[in-house]
Amino acid sequence: MNPRIRRLQSDHQRVTAAFANHPRIRIVEVIGTPPERYIVELSVRSLVPEGDNGFREGTTHRAEIFLSLDYPRRPPFCRMMTPVYHPNIDPQKICIGDHWSAGQGLPMLLVRIAEMLTYQSYNTKSPLNGQAAAWAEENEDRLPLEQVDLSAGCLD
Repeated sequence: MNPRIRRLQSDHQRVTAAFANHPRIRIVEVIGTPPERYIVELSVRSLVPEGDNGFREGTTHRAEIFLSLDYPRRPPFCRMMTPVYHPNIDPQKICIGDHWSAGQGLPMLLVRIAEMLTYQSYNTKSPLNGQAAAWAEENEDRLPLEQVDLSAGCLD
């Protein structure tokens, strides 16, 4: 069996086990055999764009994780399916960080995305959304929006 297929199967088993009973992160759909695409629902406090320059709080978000043919050598492609107001997220991409290693697992990636949504994790130095970065810098005292251990009970 090819190493990529073994990795995809292993990832699917780990993600399924990690989030089977998670109160905030739920796998909604998997596509492929073994799965190469995941649709994930994240139930966390975050900011959602509203109008031209505003935003409001939102609590239910969906993200798509796509594992390319170069995965795990290359990082997964991640994008939000629901709008989010965050320095490191734009409509086409979630910036999951500059340093991806093949040893990182999908469960930790999903936790990291949920932490980003709650503003437990953000980078204003190289933003995808400059307006959200400026807001985060001006409102550091209001962040994170929610302080919760999203990895509790779900990581190896």
